[in-house]
Amino acid sequence: MSQTLVIIDIQRDYFPGGAYPLVGADAAAERAATLLAHQRESGGRVIHVQHESREEGADMLVPGTPGGEIDPRVAPRDGETVVRKTFPNAFLETGLHELLGGGAASDLLVVGMMSSMCVDATVRAAVDLGYDVTVAADACAAPDLEFDGRTIGGADVHAAFMAALASAYARVETVADLVG
Repeated sequence: MSQTLVIIDIQRDYFPGGAYPLVGADAAAERAATLLAHQRESGGRVIHVQHESREEGADMLVPGTPGGEIDPRVAPRDGETVVRKTFPNAFLETGLHELLGGGAASDLLVVGMMSSMCVDATVRAAVDLGYDVTVAADACAAPDLEFDGRTIGGADVHAAFMAALASAYARVETVADLVG
């Protein structure tokens, strides 16, 4: 079975000038675009995931706003599926699992934003559903976070989440390793 590329939430609000810019978002989007081009050239399946914040007063990833749009570098082409979600886990209350044949397309390659939220939640859920998952670490990005009076830099947040996923949930590779 060929690998399905799942691109999670690479949306404009996560870039400089957006509502919630991430550390390394542009570099991650460029690497995701490289992987997407490779997937398209090889005839592989691509599924785009787009977060839609629908709660009253939401200030990011709002449908119909520039920040809620998928970044042009990884924008879907005609015939590519877009799954819209409202929770971090792209499987929760969406048709993603059914689109993947209920696990029949068992090999997933995941990229996106944020490493520490939607990528993490989706990868863990995918493994729980029986998928084999690879994450292209350098095609993902994370924010600076605060906890217990400390600021944890986005690069460290990203590294910690990739390390956790690599320890028990997924193969974690670089785009260069994946496209050869």
